[in-house]
Order: sequence, then C-alpha cells, then structure tokens
Amino acid sequence: MSGGEACDGKKLVRSSSGLRMVPEHHAARSPFGLDEPPWVPDKDCPRCMQCETKFDFITRKHHCRRCGKCFCDKCCSKKVPLPRMCFVDPVRQCAECAFISQKETEFYDKQLKVLMNGATFSVARGTSEKSEMMVCRLSNNQRYLFLDGDSHYEIEIAQISTVQILTEGFTPGEKDIHTYTSLLESQHITEGGNTRATGMLLQYKAPGSEELTQMKFTASEDFNSNKKLSAAWLAAMHKAAKLLYESRDQ
Repeated sequence: MSGGEACDGKKLVRSSSGLRMVPEHHAARSPFGLDEPPWVPDKDCPRCMQCETKFDFITRKHHCRRCGKCFCDKCCSKKVPLPRMCFVDPVRQCAECAFISQKETEFYDKQLKVLMNGATFSVARGTSEKSEMMVCRLSNNQRYLFLDGDSHYEIEIAQISTVQILTEGFTPGEKDIHTYTSLLESQHITEGGNTRATGMLLQYKAPGSEELTQMKFTASEDFNSNKKLSAAWLAAMHKAAKLLYESRDQ
C-alpha cells in the first residue's frame, strides 16, 4: 500500500449540529471538506434571517448546519445530507444551503466514484513532448491523484494550484478552456460545460519544492469506450476542482 493510500483512522464526534464521522487527525481530512461554521448567537438574531419573522415562544429558532445562520422553521425545515462536513445523517439546512448540498450529492454519489475508478490518459510531464500512457485515479482517502504506467506519481490534491480542462478544437488560452487558477491564493474561477473535454493541464508543487510542476493529460483515442471514460473522468475532475476552490476559500 502506497503512502498516499494509507488508511486513516476515523472517530465519531457529537457537536451541537449532529453526529460526525471525522478523521482522527485534522491533516487526514478530505481536501473537499468544509469545517462546521460557528452558529450566530441567539441573542444576535431576534428575527429570522430570511423572512424576518420575529421569534417568540411559538416561533422557534433553528440554525442551518451549513452556514450557521438563524432561521424560523419555515425557512430552515429541510434535512439534507452534508458529506462535506462528515455528518452521519441528513441535517437541517436553510433553503439556499439545502439547494447547494443537494447539487453536491451527485459529486459524492457518482463523480467521486468515477475519479476513484480512474481513466487512461497520455501524460506528458513539464515541457517534454514525450508522453506515457498512464491510469489516473483519485486515492480512496481523496487526498492524492495516482498516476500509474511505467512510471508512478502521487500528486497531493492539497498541492494542486491550477487545473485547466482542455476542450476539443481549442488551444490553451482560448475562451472555451475552463480554468481554475491560483487555487492556493483563492482567486476567482471561471466555469463552463465540458462535454467535449479532451484533456487537462495540471500544475502542482512536488514534495520539497517551491517550483510548480506541470503535467498534461490527453484522453486516449484508441477506443471509443476509453474516450468516453476519460471524458467522464475529466468532467468529474472539473467538479472536484470547484469544490477544492470552495474549501480553500472557506
């Protein structure tokens, strides 16, 4: 078992928001995870922060587990899964947060599995024109990208600074490339559909180095099935980069 695939122990903890199954060590947390927000103190919210209904003996206060704001029952009635905070059960969320969490469910239910199952790409390192066929997959603990061919690389997700999804018919720098730049500095990102995704440019810091290393991933065109699998993997990586940005910007 590689260092990046080592099993991390977990523990069950209880907070005011509910039961959470979290890593024993904070350093072992998923890079896509979110910290629990502090709750707005009861004394600071005499009214619902959505509809402004005044709280009293009948109209009780409820805190959204995702944003920590205070709402009435009508504005904070949905209980939705929140895997990014490691909650064991669905938790109470306001309408806005519930909508976001429901959209993220697809990533955790489907796209995360696609990333872990992996796909085959032609990979070139740095500015080299020489490439190597490699299977790329996300580690089970979500903290590393594994690249396996004649060579083996482990890229720590936390050290990725730039992800560019390349699309068919365009070259880097043109408008149809969807770029997540300077994630470590939490700069804004540009999103777009990537139904024609054909590759990816990745920049990251290797262990012990302050310099950025670049890798270019190109989808294999040998078989249509492989091409579809690679496109699905790139689409999942597109979503993963967005969640990674959000986690760092928290």
